[in-house]
Amino acid sequence: MIHIPILRAGRSYKSLSVARVSHIKTGEPFAIVSQANQGLIAKDLLAAADNGKALEAFSTSELLEICKRAATFFMKSDLPLDDNLLQSPEDYVQQLSGTTGMPENLCRKNMNKIQLVLEEMEAILDGLTHGLDLSILDSGWGFQNERPLSYVRQANALGAVLPNNSPGVHSLWLPAIPLKVPLFLKPGSEEPWTPFRIAQAFIAAGCPPEAFGFYPTDYSGAAEILLRCGRSMLFGGGSTVAPWKTDPRVEIHGPGQSKILIGEDKISDWENYLDLMVASIADNGGRSCINASGIWVPAHGREIAEALAERLTQIKAKPLDHPHAQIAAFKNPAFAERISGMIDSQLKIPGATDLTAKYQENGRLVKMDGCTFLTPTVILCEDSEHPLANTEFLFPFVSVVQGPQREILERIGPSLVVTAITEDEQFIQNLLGSPDVERLNLGPISTNRISWDQPHEGNLFEHLYRQRALIVSDRQSSN
Repeated sequence: MIHIPILRAGRSYKSLSVARVSHIKTGEPFAIVSQANQGLIAKDLLAAADNGKALEAFSTSELLEICKRAATFFMKSDLPLDDNLLQSPEDYVQQLSGTTGMPENLCRKNMNKIQLVLEEMEAILDGLTHGLDLSILDSGWGFQNERPLSYVRQANALGAVLPNNSPGVHSLWLPAIPLKVPLFLKPGSEEPWTPFRIAQAFIAAGCPPEAFGFYPTDYSGAAEILLRCGRSMLFGGGSTVAPWKTDPRVEIHGPGQSKILIGEDKISDWENYLDLMVASIADNGGRSCINASGIWVPAHGREIAEALAERLTQIKAKPLDHPHAQIAAFKNPAFAERISGMIDSQLKIPGATDLTAKYQENGRLVKMDGCTFLTPTVILCEDSEHPLANTEFLFPFVSVVQGPQREILERIGPSLVVTAITEDEQFIQNLLGSPDVERLNLGPISTNRISWDQPHEGNLFEHLYRQRALIVSDRQSSN
């Protein structure tokens, strides 16, 4: 059976305590994963500052070159999975799909995303640092535009409590390496494959092994990472992230509740944006926080919902190795059943209608090739206060909500991404002033479009570094 070890400063460690990861189709144990306890994590964090010195020995430009080499290793090479086992890229795809339910073709697309982030890391850092001369991070201070600048790192390590939903999210912690901050990674219980393979790709590319801690663990171990790392990232649902929302050391990556808004000035042309809406809802299996879970419009709500229902229900459940599979299976069939049951229960509350039900011959819940799927669902909400008007699930699910444009921004709530299709200057100004909008796309831009020079969610550089006040004497300046 496949064994995935702990990585302690990049070195494999086999624990007596292990967790078994089962295959999604058979339910049989597929891999065993060494587990780190609280004490081991706390002990290893004491060495984080010393481990960071291994990264500090490299210039930022050298680490950016390592990122590019790591991209090639990640995509093309056989990499260590355990001391006596190599993992090919195709092994990785099949193992990832087998434990998470992500179709193999979507696994490959997420691989490409990670590769591109590694290759474009210089542009990403330029966006995160707002054009900072990165050599300033090497020397600790310097001049830019004739101004003295200095930045101080706020943590000896970046902790990351990682999810199971989509491999692409691992691109968010990658900039820590060229920013010279060691990593303490807690993988999702079903998805140890991607962070482990990324770490091995970096090491193969010449990155010091000391930069990587990989700690599969339980809730107490995850809490240890969040409490003891000076800075952390936490991925999870609402109940997972809620206790940490007020902790400035923890960057929260929770539910996205991303939305598309169509203004009064563009709503008569809604058919022109149907492809954009479908892609925003369904790409990557609808599993990303940047997938649209809401379409908010001032008119034509029923027509839009009907058109989306007809289009989205053409996406059928397919075997995970099918080249055109577009939706992911649920690892836990009971979880899928609970979600479907909850939607049906809330549909009993007046003000919402499922417009996809008439197209689903076998219902929303489908069993196929030993797996359980939830097929795309479109809800028309005539009441913006309905519980289904502003929610999201781990499959292509969207609510179409109709209401006056003047009330939309008061009702949409916190939204990771808002695509606003409008040229109404007042509406745009209101959007720009809304604290509920994390990322704003002005114009017909899909919610899941990523720009290299714009932070996806939060700003990792500002999370890890703060600018230090610096005044330099004329003599020091001339040196």
